[in-house]
Amino acid sequence: MDTHINTKYMRRALALAEKGFTHPNPMVGCVIVKNGQVIGEGWHPAAGQPHAEVFALRAAGDKAADSDVYVTLEPCCHRGRTAPCTEALIAAKVKRVIVGTRDSDIRVKGKGVETLQAAGIEVCTGLLQNRCREINRSFFHFHETGRPYVTLKAAMSVDGRIATHLGSSQWVTGSEARQHVHILRARSGAVIAGINTLLMDDARLDARPAGAVVPRQPLRVVLDSHLRLPVNSAAVRLARDYPDTHPLLIATTRHASEAAKAALSGPGVEVAVLASDRDGRVGLHALMALLAERKIVSVLCEGGAELAASLLAERLVNEAMYFIAPIVIGGREAPGPVGGSGVDTVGEAWNTGRISVSRFGNDLLLTMKIAY
Repeated sequence: MDTHINTKYMRRALALAEKGFTHPNPMVGCVIVKNGQVIGEGWHPAAGQPHAEVFALRAAGDKAADSDVYVTLEPCCHRGRTAPCTEALIAAKVKRVIVGTRDSDIRVKGKGVETLQAAGIEVCTGLLQNRCREINRSFFHFHETGRPYVTLKAAMSVDGRIATHLGSSQWVTGSEARQHVHILRARSGAVIAGINTLLMDDARLDARPAGAVVPRQPLRVVLDSHLRLPVNSAAVRLARDYPDTHPLLIATTRHASEAAKAALSGPGVEVAVLASDRDGRVGLHALMALLAERKIVSVLCEGGAELAASLLAERLVNEAMYFIAPIVIGGREAPGPVGGSGVDTVGEAWNTGRISVSRFGNDLLLTMKIAY
């Protein structure tokens, strides 16, 4: 089978993979082909549900014997909430498995390929590897570094303001861009914001994508050094009403009063006292370590400008996503997306790699990796 045909089927598997909301698992797609015909397709919809290979094998049925299987990620060979995909592929008597990229999870990491080969199945790896790694960049980063992948997100006017000089920010971008943000939240392990953002916008920080069933909500995290978050805020009320599905973690420091801790703590709301930085704010490295312990693979930072500056200064941001609306706000006191003191010279600026551009309604989204 030629490279063009192989590439076509792997691209289809990639498109299927992106249908899932799978945190902390990777997004995976699978296509099964026999005699030049697709006989089964599948993707991993959510953690705890069957994997892509299982859905594709179910669709193929008995026809799966002697077929070619295209899968974006190395099939798992360990037993967790689901049985190993290698067992299912071997039992189906498939002829060949074409793998986009090997897994970085220590429980797999080459052992899936070895298991299939030991059973006499031909395995080819590395087809569209860069693309297969890119759709699961947070998953690979977490398993290769032990730290969550941090994405910095902001919405701004074309002149770089995230709000007016009076603090008005609803809404800078249009509905299509805001809906995409809800999808980003649903695919993130945690969404974090600083206390000033919560006080200004009374944000809920949950995922509400239109037309999509979200199997899990992200852990909502508020950085609040002195516990100023009102007990009747929207974020707290949501946690109280839905403690099992909409948890809220408030990261604070020893400077917070015991009375404030007692008032906020309760069903759905956890107050975590972390080490502070030299300015008395919540230590960001301590926060990331806590999230890593809880297997939070990816973090979406939604505000505000001071938190963004601190994350960049601590070299914790992996990617930035800037939505740019075709409006001009102006004003010397109107804030930009990154606060703090900034760099002293242009030569010290944080660099980005190649910028990708996409469009949502009238708004543009610039996505870029951060290099330090």
